[in-house]
Amino acid sequence: MGVLSSPPALLRRAAALASGAGRRYSTPCVPSHLRHLPLQGGRSDAYFRFWSQGCFLSTTADMQLDYESDPPLDDAKSLEKVSTLNGAVSQLASDFDRDSNLCLERFSRTRRASVISTGSLKLDLALGIGGLPKGRMVEIFGKESSGKTTLALHVIKEAQKNGGYCAYIDAENAFNTSFAEEVGVDIDKLLIAQPDSAENSLSIVNTLVGGSIDVVVVDSVAALIPKCELEGEIYMKFKDAQSRLMTRALRKIQYTLSRSETLIIFVNQVRTKRSSDPSSGLYKEVTCGGNALGFYSAIRMRTSRRKLQYSKDEATGISIAVQIIKNKLVPAALKEAGLNIGFGKGICHESEILEMASTHGVIVKEGSGYWINGDFLPGKEEAEKFLLENDAVADDICSTMRSQLFET
Repeated sequence: MGVLSSPPALLRRAAALASGAGRRYSTPCVPSHLRHLPLQGGRSDAYFRFWSQGCFLSTTADMQLDYESDPPLDDAKSLEKVSTLNGAVSQLASDFDRDSNLCLERFSRTRRASVISTGSLKLDLALGIGGLPKGRMVEIFGKESSGKTTLALHVIKEAQKNGGYCAYIDAENAFNTSFAEEVGVDIDKLLIAQPDSAENSLSIVNTLVGGSIDVVVVDSVAALIPKCELEGEIYMKFKDAQSRLMTRALRKIQYTLSRSETLIIFVNQVRTKRSSDPSSGLYKEVTCGGNALGFYSAIRMRTSRRKLQYSKDEATGISIAVQIIKNKLVPAALKEAGLNIGFGKGICHESEILEMASTHGVIVKEGSGYWINGDFLPGKEEAEKFLLENDAVADDICSTMRSQLFET
């Protein structure tokens, strides 16, 4: 008779033997008459293993005998359960505000998040949803001159193209109007503020999120200085003042943000921090402002500079890598997008449009040339120049690519 087919009494007895001296799930104690059996070609060890596995299976079977699945509900009990649930939902509707109510329709309607494009097809594809989500926080961090501000300005440009209103909190006091216009930002419709303290900056953000604003950019978190530091002397130490302030402010901003359709972009710097083990002598890269921003951000993107771009022995731009460190909207592995940024121009979108459109068949590549809008262009440089000079054609190709990649 097998172990699993033994009567319950025998199963409980085997379980008691397997428990040892009051120890649950420990190695079963082998009877004394089996311990001293001579080894005969490994048969004794095999028997011990079989005996041990049998005790373990008997313990599992004994546990299964103690628990039974719930019997199926009959119609009367099912109706009683539904009635109780409806009563609880009705009680919530009368005791709390509308946003605290339970409603299946509400979640099914908002399953697909509305997004704002980053201005780069490659980055939109790496994000998995076609852009940055509204009603969420996004952190863009990296070393200096790695394209963080440029990427934020392109998001503002894309939001303005769709008729949205945007605000720019210039905590660094380094906003370049000419560069923003070259990127494509409409300065006349952009709200710009240069607050004098971190408290005022974050209060402005919280107020704007409650209004009809589409994008708010804070540049940067490292430049948000608490009032205590501004009013104190340089030699005075205020331990973790900025981190504590960010934690308190982001809790309130997140509450307001959950009831709006505003995208908040925090541009952040990185610094090196000594490892917790001083003897190791190792340093790690961390962001400014503590851990609260990383927790509340739905998406975190790290920018890093790769190399310079040259044209006729003259540096014309940089190549950067944007790595998706965190993405709550898409359950996928870390992804990366490579972008080219021209000095004084922004993201070179014509090169990535040409590359991705020829890959997906929107632009036909024939030899070393390209067919674009009925015209044959003999080389890559001519094709990129054509797209640069014909914005309407480039926008049509972008729209076709986005419909193929994100709306199917």
